[in-house]
Amino acid sequence: MNLAIWDIESSSASTDFGSIIEIGGILVDENFKEKDRFNFRCRLPEGEIPQAMALIVNKTSIKKLTQGNLSHYQMLSEVEKTFKKWSPAIFMGWSNIGFDDEMIRKEFFKGIRYPYITNSSPNKRHDGINIARAAYAVDSSVLETEINEKNNPVFKLESLSRMQGLDSSDAHSALTDATLTAKILSIIKKRQPSTWDMFLRTANKLDTETIFKKEEIFSLNEYFYGKSRLYLCAPLHPKHCIHPVYNWGQCVDIRVDIEPILNMSINELKVEMKKTPKFLRTIRSNKAPIILDAEYAIKVEPYNAMDPSLIKKRAKLVRENEKFSQNILTALREIAEEKEQSKSQEDIYAEESIYNKFTSNKDTALFPAWHAASWQYKLKLLDKFDDERLVGFGKKIIYQEAPEVLPADMLKSIKRSISKRILSEKFEKWWTVSACYNEIDTLRDKYSNENDQEKLKFLDELNSHVMSIQKKYENS
Repeated sequence: MNLAIWDIESSSASTDFGSIIEIGGILVDENFKEKDRFNFRCRLPEGEIPQAMALIVNKTSIKKLTQGNLSHYQMLSEVEKTFKKWSPAIFMGWSNIGFDDEMIRKEFFKGIRYPYITNSSPNKRHDGINIARAAYAVDSSVLETEINEKNNPVFKLESLSRMQGLDSSDAHSALTDATLTAKILSIIKKRQPSTWDMFLRTANKLDTETIFKKEEIFSLNEYFYGKSRLYLCAPLHPKHCIHPVYNWGQCVDIRVDIEPILNMSINELKVEMKKTPKFLRTIRSNKAPIILDAEYAIKVEPYNAMDPSLIKKRAKLVRENEKFSQNILTALREIAEEKEQSKSQEDIYAEESIYNKFTSNKDTALFPAWHAASWQYKLKLLDKFDDERLVGFGKKIIYQEAPEVLPADMLKSIKRSISKRILSEKFEKWWTVSACYNEIDTLRDKYSNENDQEKLKFLDELNSHVMSIQKKYENS
């Protein structure tokens, strides 16, 4: 299967309220031979305030932000076409599951496009950083890494690329980062061919579930506190091994003496789950976890000091005790319900509601016709959507792309809602005019001390740009 390796640069660290301003990708075959590539950059959507630091990191000038050939809407259309053309493929980037994937989903959702294009059949998804960390856990000589002050290897793309002798001077531009990701992954495949196919077999939720329902014992790779670790695990009973709310796999760490836990009550299990080391580990089946053969974890501490017969015994006890597995799932359900009840009751905005309510099949079927219609007819077609969120998104797109087709009262209403958001003096979930000014002032102090004239000049340009937006919307 081809690998579609892609990367984004955004106007903000918020996946809900920021926008993609650049996206690039490279399509390679299973041997990393290039088949296609793209790079699109767009103007910032009308009425959005960017984060200064995000623009500094991805080297976006105000000229690029305001004078690009493509509007944001046009760029998303090109991305959708390209991703459809590249399918079927395994879509991946560098640390994409936590950020890029979330951003593209939410951008497509707000853009009235099908959000799950990168992982819906026939496509699969994975994450380059997961693969690199797992390869390093199996054999630390696979990649040269920098070591940070906490004595941990550094897996940042720019650092890792530089350490492999790759030119990383243009890192943080979308196509460059996608290309560097492809090069690092090709090094891993070449140096660790025995694990490469194992890494990729979890690129799909159902495939991942099949693995842990079938296996009696395996190695699970996890990364936290700066370390990539291997855990020797036994999945729960095949009929009761998936979290009842989050749909994630559940397995038991073989290092833990399981016998005293087997007959605990549900309340006792809930207490036990909070203790460390954790006896229960989660397999995030839809997030490309790394599941390897048992032999890899057996070679590392503390499992390499354990009697093989004890390992087998514990795995068998976990796997065959149906009642224990049922009790675990009941405890997990109760914990999830308690967590849900204690959640903040603050308003959920449409932009952050993608997982709260899924768009209906009826509305999704209307998407192609909506995009194919003229701007005048797009406005009329909004009446056909049942989901009010889509109606709101559609009006905003029309306002950004063809405001002249909007009735005067609707135009005024949209401008007013943007004005209310960006001119707010409160601490908001999105970047406001005042938040941007505060950020610019803080960064000015920093770059004045460093005598970085280039960045100071950029901050002055950004300040003027934000002032012009403020002026426009103050009169709304």
